[in-house]
Formats: sequence, C-alpha cells, structure tokens
Amino acid sequence: MTPIAPLPRPDRLGRVAAILPARNEAEALGPVLAAMPDWIDWVIVADNGSRDATAETARAAGAVVVFEPFAGYGAACLAGIARAKELGAEVFLFLDADGSDKPEEAAFVLAPIAAGAADLVIGSRTLGIAEKGALTLPQALGNQLAALLMRAIWRKKVTDLGPYRAITRAAYDGLGMRDRDFGWTVEMQTRALRRGQRVVEVPVSRLNRRAGVSKVSGTINGVLRAGTKILYVIWREWRMEMAERRAAKASARAQALSPHPAE
Repeated sequence: MTPIAPLPRPDRLGRVAAILPARNEAEALGPVLAAMPDWIDWVIVADNGSRDATAETARAAGAVVVFEPFAGYGAACLAGIARAKELGAEVFLFLDADGSDKPEEAAFVLAPIAAGAADLVIGSRTLGIAEKGALTLPQALGNQLAALLMRAIWRKKVTDLGPYRAITRAAYDGLGMRDRDFGWTVEMQTRALRRGQRVVEVPVSRLNRRAGVSKVSGTINGVLRAGTKILYVIWREWRMEMAERRAAKASARAQALSPHPAE
C-alpha cells in the first residue's frame, strides 16, 4: 500500500500515549516508530520478554521502554498503561509493533474521542482495506464469529476485535481490565459494552507484518489458544452480566415487598 502522510492532531484531544506491545520485533519496530505522528505525546514500547534488540531499537527511536517478562499480550498492555498513567496520559492508543497497523492513521482512530463522541474507538479491519494475506482464514473466521456473538448478546455494532484502538483513561479505569494474554482486546470491548460506554468503530488499514512470525496466527497452537480464550471471555462476560441482571431484579422485588421501602 502507498504510504500516507500522518494527519494532524485532532483538536481538543487530551495527552496521548501510544502503547506498542512488542516481543522480538526489533526488525519491524524501527519503521513503525519512524512513522509515528510527532504530535503523539509519548510512545511506549512494552517489551514482552524479547530476546533480540527490541528495547535498544525503541530507545534509539526515542520511545519509552517498559519491561514485562510474562509472555502475554495483555500483560504487556497492562505494563504500558501503568507507565502511561505515571506520565499523565489522558488517552491510550494501542497498535501493533510489527508494521501491520499504520501509525499514520492514528488521527482517524483518535478523532471520535477528540470530538467527544466516543469512550472507546476500535479500528476495524473489516470496514477498512487489508492487504492480501494480512488476515489468515482462521483469523477472519474467528473474528467474524466473535463479532457475531457480541452483536447478538449486546445488540451493538461490532465488526472486529482489532488491536488498533484508543480509549480514554476515565473509560479504561471503569473496566477493571485483568486479562494477561489473548483475551485482552475482547475483554476491553465486552466490558465497555456491558457498562454502556460509547464504543465507535472506524475503518483502518491492515498490512502484512514487516518481519518475523506472528505469535498467534503464525502457529496452529497459537490460533487455537487465542480463539478458545476469546470465546471464553465472551461467555464469561455474558454470564457476569446475566448474574448482575438477576441480582438487580431480586433487589427490586425485595424492595417492592418490603413494608418499609427505601425512599
């Protein structure tokens, strides 16, 4: 795909920290960091136990580096967010470190938050344009199934579980995020939907990774583990919501039957 120039910073946007989880991405990381818009306040690379020069590459490009030895996407994101909070970020932007997301499209992803129209923005690869081979068949089918389940349960538009996304700090703090591996992205979306947050999708591009092998789609084991975890998280969050609804109904019935109902 033809490179595009980074778009200007959206008006009325809070301080932004871009967080890039990375495990052995030294070869791909340099060009990604070079393409980051210069108006991003902080670029944080969450080194997830790399054995190559990922950390050195990130520092050379001026990024903040945090280390998370536990090998898990969610764990790396949690470490990056902890550092972003220390720095005073008000908006968290997530994208992959392997070159499959376009840093130049950051303004598209952040625009609904800047406009006050969203708490969480998902960059949808389904709505955008993907390079041939950027999404494997198992990835595409699994993504469609997860999106279908989420639409059926929460009655909201969901087309993708893409990693390119942005969320306000206030919205994030209301989610109680805990997943440390493959369930991170879907946990964020399902909990945002459960809590009635404003979730908006925008089209984004999807490129083939620029180097290395994917830790998920690059192996059959990775695909199976990720798919199983994603479906489990959707089921878990649905069960939790059903339990909360039952508890609320029971409380309402108890108050209605009480001889001294609360005023």
